[in-house]
Amino acid sequence: FNLGVMYEKGEGVEKDYKKAVEWYTKAAEQGDAYAQNNLGLMYYEGKGVEQDYKKAYEWFSRAEEQGYAIVQNNLGVMYYEGKGVEQDYKKAYEWYSKAAEQGYAIAQNNLGVMYYEGKGVEQDYKKAVEWYSKAAEQGNVYAQYSLGSLYYGGKGTEEDLNKALEWYSKAAKQDNIEAQAFLVCYDKKMTTTKQHFEKCLKLAEQGNAEAQYAVGVIYYEELGVEKDVQKAYEWISRAAEQDKKYEEVKNYIEKELAEISDKTGI
Repeated sequence: FNLGVMYEKGEGVEKDYKKAVEWYTKAAEQGDAYAQNNLGLMYYEGKGVEQDYKKAYEWFSRAEEQGYAIVQNNLGVMYYEGKGVEQDYKKAYEWYSKAAEQGYAIAQNNLGVMYYEGKGVEQDYKKAVEWYSKAAEQGNVYAQYSLGSLYYGGKGTEEDLNKALEWYSKAAKQDNIEAQAFLVCYDKKMTTTKQHFEKCLKLAEQGNAEAQYAVGVIYYEELGVEKDVQKAYEWISRAAEQDKKYEEVKNYIEKELAEISDKTGI
């Protein structure tokens, strides 16, 4: 297993994914859960071997027999995405729950997502707040941002600009671009999210790229305003014209608009 890690990371030897797979396989076949997990990841990502989600699932399953939280989360991801197995949100929820109950922050964040989206469980913003909080307190950047947004939009909790900005600040320190954009519009005199949004909108109209992005996110995530995917796209597109780091989100929303158009004919 250790030799596999060294070859995978290129520590002490030249990086070689094929050799990493060889050594992980030797350890995995002897029942080492860490090696089984890493071998599953190599198959999942197609590193050193041809990408094979079914093989990844097999190795994750063998590792899970030892109650390994990271593997339980990985199995949840496979059911959530429908890779190597038929997509099944309920099974994803079950696996995430097992890992989350062991205190694994990534799984706790993933449970927050499921409660927020209502996938595999009934939509419940309060539960989303609960799980995002557990993960955020362990430093998970995605949970920190999501928790900030729930406080900002008053979903599952009372609207609270100060708490929203507190979590956005923590996420921003970990280079979360959404959180960084929200902080651009903030000043200490503000007491409501409405004031914050109005400031963002004003700065956006003046050409500030981060504020433009923040306005787009607010419309897209329905944070205190009515959801408007078209407006979200327009503002994020303007931000992307000035800064390429917003391109990925712009392209994602562009695809969503195309799907909406295909369904409605508009």
